[in-house]
Amino acid sequence: MDNVYFDNAATTKLDSEVLKDMMPYLTENYGNASSIYKIGREARKAVEDSREKIAKVLNCKPNEIYFTAGGSEGDNTAIKGIAHSYKDKGNHIITSKIEHPAVLETCKQLEKEGFEISYISVDENGILNLEELKKSIKPTTILITIMFANNEIGTIQPIEEIGKIARENHIYFHTDAVQAVGNIKIDVQALNIDALSLSGHKFYGPKGVGALYVRSGVKFDNLIAGGHQEKNKRAGTENVAGIVGIGSAIEKAYAHLDEHNEQIKKLRDYYVEQVKEKIPYIKINGDMEKRLPGNSNISFRFIEGEGLLLNLDLKGICASSGSACTSGSLDPSHVLLAIGLPHEIAHGSLRISIGKYNTKEEVDYLVENLVEIVGRLREMSPLWEEFIEEEK
Repeated sequence: MDNVYFDNAATTKLDSEVLKDMMPYLTENYGNASSIYKIGREARKAVEDSREKIAKVLNCKPNEIYFTAGGSEGDNTAIKGIAHSYKDKGNHIITSKIEHPAVLETCKQLEKEGFEISYISVDENGILNLEELKKSIKPTTILITIMFANNEIGTIQPIEEIGKIARENHIYFHTDAVQAVGNIKIDVQALNIDALSLSGHKFYGPKGVGALYVRSGVKFDNLIAGGHQEKNKRAGTENVAGIVGIGSAIEKAYAHLDEHNEQIKKLRDYYVEQVKEKIPYIKINGDMEKRLPGNSNISFRFIEGEGLLLNLDLKGICASSGSACTSGSLDPSHVLLAIGLPHEIAHGSLRISIGKYNTKEEVDYLVENLVEIVGRLREMSPLWEEFIEEEK
């Protein structure tokens, strides 16, 4: 098999119907959405139609949706924007130890500006410690930012409880929902979410476009100065085709959500059972119930994740040993270390993220190659040799 793709958490294939919806805005309807002539007005209508589609999915008002270039920009805008707007009320922000780098690096930048950041622990399955969160709240706390679902181990956080804690303490609550949108039904009103980041290419939409929800009445400074686009919050000519694509993709994702989730989860569970049955000395990372439907993260003892990925690539299989944004690093995943894995086991992790285009035949092909590759890599490992000798 060629190009067997199991890295849908990193990015997804653009849906052909979404591309079809985008094409007119790359060709004949190419107007600038800020222009007043006909093709400009047509572009503006397309932008506002997509805003309405996203708002409908999240159960918010269309004027609470701001288009961005993706999840990282949304995280930066929400966290920095709210922090700077309310610094006269406090300088304390609460986040978790397993956030995406777009959140963690943003918080580190704010620390250099004098903000105080609390990093909350998670348990062995990656679930946030709610008691530690409550105890971390101070009179100076202005923002809680916790991801909805983890990009590496798939764990879904207790967002409803976090939102309730934030609301009761008059603290703004932002969630990085990049992995959750397209996989989970989200109602920002019911969950007391004040700001939420999402990205189109995680649910079969185009790359380079995302959206940020910010509740009406919540102030946030803009990161990009210039024109008056996005209600003066995000200067720059709108990416009309991309915005049409993200609107189309989110609408299609939620029209078939239950059907696709059932299909994806069935494949994921089949994969996990096959690996458990055929490969010894593994550890499944993350909560198996409170988890994204397509995510599997398994540590294979006595091997290096990089070697596993390279050998899978030679077989045409795409997978990951961590998040795409840190895959160039040889350091073990900060998420796996945070859930208590020792370095040597964290290094041998493999993330598989199954999507709507994957098949059982592809899963069988993956497992068949994993059995062979893991066995061969272990035979080359001195740690494996020592272990076998001790087991005798």
